[in-house]
Amino acid sequence: MVAPGDATQTVRIELGERSYPILIGARLLDDPAAWAGLPRAHAAMIVTNSTVSPLYAARLANALRGHYAVVREVALPDGEAHKDWACLNQIFDALLGAGCDRKTVLFALGGGVVGDMTGFAAACYMRGVPFVQVPTTLLAQVDSSVGGKTAINHPLGKNMIGAFYQPERVVCDLDTLASLPPRELAAGLAEIVKYGPIADMAFMDWIETNADALLAREPRALAHAVRRSCEIKAWVVGQDERESGLRAILNFGHTFGHAIEAGLGYGAWLHGEAVGCGMVMAARLSQRLGLVDTAFVQRLTGLIARVGLPVTGPALGAQRYLELMRVDKKAEGGEIRFVLIDGPGRAVMRPAPDSLVCEVLAESTAA
Repeated sequence: MVAPGDATQTVRIELGERSYPILIGARLLDDPAAWAGLPRAHAAMIVTNSTVSPLYAARLANALRGHYAVVREVALPDGEAHKDWACLNQIFDALLGAGCDRKTVLFALGGGVVGDMTGFAAACYMRGVPFVQVPTTLLAQVDSSVGGKTAINHPLGKNMIGAFYQPERVVCDLDTLASLPPRELAAGLAEIVKYGPIADMAFMDWIETNADALLAREPRALAHAVRRSCEIKAWVVGQDERESGLRAILNFGHTFGHAIEAGLGYGAWLHGEAVGCGMVMAARLSQRLGLVDTAFVQRLTGLIARVGLPVTGPALGAQRYLELMRVDKKAEGGEIRFVLIDGPGRAVMRPAPDSLVCEVLAESTAA
């Protein structure tokens, strides 16, 4: 576990020639070793947002000046509502306006929105330039920065336009978590909680024991949570990079969650809030299908509520939920496929009758 003064720890994503390290530690933004060995180029472009830029962009730029002759920055509007074509084009405008060549290295400094958009821009610009993930939110450090999924949203569905494109490196500076608002911290805990039910019940035990420490941002607790989450995701991604099978289990809670985000309008709920509530819905659907018992559902629901996440969804109406979920990337031929818990610590992807889904929605949404 990493705390101030502890050594940086590394988790590797093993993907052959596309393998890369995830660095986890304190004060990494200012550590020359965190940036050594990256692709050589004349220029680097930091992509960030209006909230993160004044906090960390100057520090990152200062660290990169030892490696690149020119370090530029583009700051996007903050928020999920701006994860769209218009903001993606702001990145391309900055790259083209500065005459950036195909060796230019992009650095995604921010949360999941910045990381997803920078990765997608890197995949597209001149048919592919290198990029580095520098996640500054808990959610991005434990999930969205790892694994190469990049995308923007469409009004009809979340992350529907994108590409698989792996970064050169992920640099998780745990000190950046100190600036997170409490709501953003809780949203990140949703993606940590999900790893227990799908893969590691011992980790879920640990989260329950250390929930207060995580909420208090105790450095060693956060370091262990980030590392173990990255280890589980690295194991999954290493076996299924392009989500043809196993990797889909990482979307536990996301089918319901993405429907909440799209139905309310992107940004009304944070992604982690929607996923937390979505996990409750998916667990209840698992129980109705005979895969888990009521005690497990109550345990998971209690933990999600304890870390400050909603467990009751918005009243969009059952038919609207079904309509939105049929746009989900896991759907096939219009049939919704859910990630369900097939006994604690195991996940499975399968369809469910609309009637059962509607029962879950009636139980799980506001009146």
